[in-house]
Amino acid sequence: MNKKTIITALLALVVLAFASCGSDEPQWANPEAHEKTEQLQKQYGPLMVGTWHYEKVGESQRFFEQLTFKYDGTFMGMRKWQTRKLITIDGEQRYTDWETLDLSGTFTGTWSLRYWAPYGGEMRNYLELTATYDEDRDYMAYSTCLTFGYADETTLHIQGYYVHDDDGLADYLRGDKKPSF
Repeated sequence: MNKKTIITALLALVVLAFASCGSDEPQWANPEAHEKTEQLQKQYGPLMVGTWHYEKVGESQRFFEQLTFKYDGTFMGMRKWQTRKLITIDGEQRYTDWETLDLSGTFTGTWSLRYWAPYGGEMRNYLELTATYDEDRDYMAYSTCLTFGYADETTLHIQGYYVHDDDGLADYLRGDKKPSF
């Protein structure tokens, strides 16, 4: 090839590259998922904003979590989790004292609603949470996608990360509340 042919080919590639960048609109890998994510955020995003709490108390476990979602996509939360064991002493069963688990504490992070298939799973609605504890820890408070059921004026129906109800989802109730324990 001669020098003129090489320069012409390079110029053609440059023109082609600029021509293909003619749109300022992003090109989504999955336009349907992007559209459903936009709809999900529009429908439920404003309802998510505010404070929610969940409490479940049993014989050997007590769990409380409060989450406060903000418009800017950040959130803060606190978790109190206690357990105790049933032991036998002199043939009599007794519970040990309540112990607070290391997963208890306060945390801050980001949230978003998304329609997608994390880790190659099923396409569905998710609440994506990423949060670190306010105290120095070697692990995160949240780094997950929870199945998102719905949110309305009183209830946030999501997959419980640590504890859940019989259907695998948990009903967080709107409002600022302290744990009962």
